Amino acid sequence: MSSALKPLPVDAIPAVDASAAAIAQDETFAGPAPDGVAAPAASLLRFITCGSVDDGKSTLIGRLLHDTNSVFDDQMEALERDSRKFGTTGEDLDFALLVDGLSAEREQGITIDVAYRYFSTARRAFIIADTPGHEQYTRNMATGASQADLAIILVDARKGILPQTRRHSFITSMVGIRSVIVAINKMDLVGFDRAVFERIEADYRAILPQLGFTDIAFVPISAKGGDNIAARSASTPWYEGQTLLERLESVRPETLEPEGAPFRLPVQWVNRPNLDFRGFCGTAASGRIARGDAVVSLPSGRTSRVKAVFGPDGEVEAGFAGEALTLTLDDEIDASRGDVIVARGDTLRATRTLSVDLLWMSERPLIAGRRLIARIASAQTPALVRTLDEAVDIHSYRPRQTSALAMNEIGKVTLALERPTVAAPYADTRELGALILIDPMTNETAALGVVRAIAAEPGIQDAGVPAAAASASRFERARAQWLGTAAGRPRLAAPLVRFRAAAAILLGLLALLFGLGLPGAVLLALIDFTLRPFLWRLFTPEPKPGETNRPDEVGDGAGI
Repeated sequence: MSSALKPLPVDAIPAVDASAAAIAQDETFAGPAPDGVAAPAASLLRFITCGSVDDGKSTLIGRLLHDTNSVFDDQMEALERDSRKFGTTGEDLDFALLVDGLSAEREQGITIDVAYRYFSTARRAFIIADTPGHEQYTRNMATGASQADLAIILVDARKGILPQTRRHSFITSMVGIRSVIVAINKMDLVGFDRAVFERIEADYRAILPQLGFTDIAFVPISAKGGDNIAARSASTPWYEGQTLLERLESVRPETLEPEGAPFRLPVQWVNRPNLDFRGFCGTAASGRIARGDAVVSLPSGRTSRVKAVFGPDGEVEAGFAGEALTLTLDDEIDASRGDVIVARGDTLRATRTLSVDLLWMSERPLIAGRRLIARIASAQTPALVRTLDEAVDIHSYRPRQTSALAMNEIGKVTLALERPTVAAPYADTRELGALILIDPMTNETAALGVVRAIAAEPGIQDAGVPAAAASASRFERARAQWLGTAAGRPRLAAPLVRFRAAAAILLGLLALLFGLGLPGAVLLALIDFTLRPFLWRLFTPEPKPGETNRPDEVGDGAGI
């Protein structure tokens, strides 16, 4: 650690398990802790820094690492050396170089890629995502925001609210972050003027009603000088709020993840090492699961009970949200990659139609009718942009009519999915409410989206009611097949029967024409009318459990 830093006071350090095993466990997820301090894992906070270019995001993170005693001596030596070579702060240390690791970032003085850093204090562990401010790299900012619980939105005190500040604020709101700290940086360059701080605060509060943030704080800071970062600044006697670090240590971020949510497991892989084991693997999106719980596989609607729950180290009593799990079931139901195993009674359902808020990230503009690949959790399906409903004016946040979305524009579209896919509004669950759209020609990620609403469609089963297909008898399934309702489109049943009757009559007439005789022609027509719906079964094998018949989906391990 840097020798220039003062040690933490002894009374500020709570009694914690400081054994070697406990410290090693903390360092696994949160990086090195300060000497003698092991931050409790339960208080982990993920946050991002965002805002316009040159607002000081990387410098702020470097300052936080330095002031929390999280920079090793060799890193300080490298920082001093790099500051002389690349620094933009004169004779002072350029803390941005602690974060900007790419040579292109150091040469240009901007952040290009998302950089993650880890540090701990006596009260909390942190994972920071330093995201780019340049408009060209908005996609990287959105990627970092999607995993964060809180956002620090930086504003340059000299420039005030900029369009990119508005765009990042809107994206932050779109991905469900509710807790925000607006850090008004570079106060030293405006003489720590209180009027400047209050003017920017008023400007930002004016746009808050469109953003939906519920927990917001404003902090005047100077990342370069360390004012109001870890210690209160003598230059801002008029500011009576918390320092930035105090706020980070004490805030309880409001997120969209509800407590007591039902169990949901997007299936990523079906593990079948031998004939006696068939496990459904994935990361639990929400809820809790234990042996004996009733579950439903969507979209098929097949029901079963959990025989066993396995974690990374073997069988466990129960699994929880965020854990990598493998479930074995009492029944050999059909579930494969892209399906979702949920608790019985869940209202989750599959759909073919989604209303989606999109951040368009491709240089080729988006227009209605564009065909893309949609990926939701572990499911992937071809999709059509049915309608481009509206775009969002980034200056006023008001909707406006448009015929195309340009790169980095935000809009609302209606997506038509080729296959029924399990999805949910983003307000209910992040895992099943977030999606990406992929250009099938270039394999480029063209858009990030969040689901705002799903359309209820007849014939597509939810988990609250036993699936008709799963519970029906053979006679009922045969009847549905003969009537043409097995595909879930009852309004097509009558036209299909009339079409089959006409085809059978035509076949009988042809038989008469070729001299079969009236009784034979009538018999042939009756046989054709009765058995035609089942003829395809003779040539189409029944799919086996766990076997996918989706030609555009590549299973795990295929091609290896």
